[in-house]
Amino acid sequence: MTAKIISGNEVATEIRAELKERVSKLKERGITPGLVMIRVGEDPASVSYVSGKEKAAEEIGVWSQTVVLPENASEEELLSKVEEMNKAEHVDGILVQLPLPKHINADKVLTLIEPAKDVDGFHPVNVGKMLIGDPYFMPCTPHGAVELMIRSGNPPEGKHVVICGRSNIVGKPLMAMLVQKNKRANATVTVVHTGTKNMAEITRQADILVAAMGSPEVIKANMVKEGAVVIDVGVNRVGWKPSKKDPNKQVPDLRGDVEFETVKEKASAITPVPGGVGPMTITMLMVNTVVAAERRAER
Repeated sequence: MTAKIISGNEVATEIRAELKERVSKLKERGITPGLVMIRVGEDPASVSYVSGKEKAAEEIGVWSQTVVLPENASEEELLSKVEEMNKAEHVDGILVQLPLPKHINADKVLTLIEPAKDVDGFHPVNVGKMLIGDPYFMPCTPHGAVELMIRSGNPPEGKHVVICGRSNIVGKPLMAMLVQKNKRANATVTVVHTGTKNMAEITRQADILVAAMGSPEVIKANMVKEGAVVIDVGVNRVGWKPSKKDPNKQVPDLRGDVEFETVKEKASAITPVPGGVGPMTITMLMVNTVVAAERRAER
């Protein structure tokens, strides 16, 4: 068996086309969705991530602005900027790019964001609402993983989903989403992590296996049930390699948490890295921003 490749790029393109139509309808009503991203410092990865979000916003017609504060900006300066954007009526979504410099308390900053503008879905209020089955915004990466399952014809309803990893960004919120009693969830969920002693024994029971441990190629073929669907959330840079477009140029060699070449021979469907869950994360950020603007239009 060779697995069907689940393309996050294709699904993301499909969703963005739908978002363009929703944005057009909002603009007909005089509402332009607005997203403000705040970046502190010049971390290359953060610069790249924010650039990708700017391009996605432009593609679907969302107005975006990036506020850049210097690396040595004080916590008070950042909090003041968040407060300013909380009060700005034209701003529907606020995103503070992580990681932040060590002298800034990230939890304090994220908690200050108005929950109605928390398009990353990290505010404790939004996390709590998601947990009780009344989500306001869902975190982008786990939301993207669920959307990939559904749109690829592998809905989680009635399935045993095993999540490898318990982070606050992916593992825990994904668990909370999938146990809800609705057609997009309703799964039996098991979470394994570094404290799990018999991990392979448990992962082999999964109808859908989600890898989100942050370790390159830690999920091997002997940990996967024949015919399982494998969603690889991990993105790990293991070195550099020649670019396909320009062999003289070196690009990051990215690997997922799954040993792709061996696991694809056992799974029925699998997401690649890159090109799997990654494109969905930014797309779900755009979904949340458009939803926030639609709520503003109804007020």
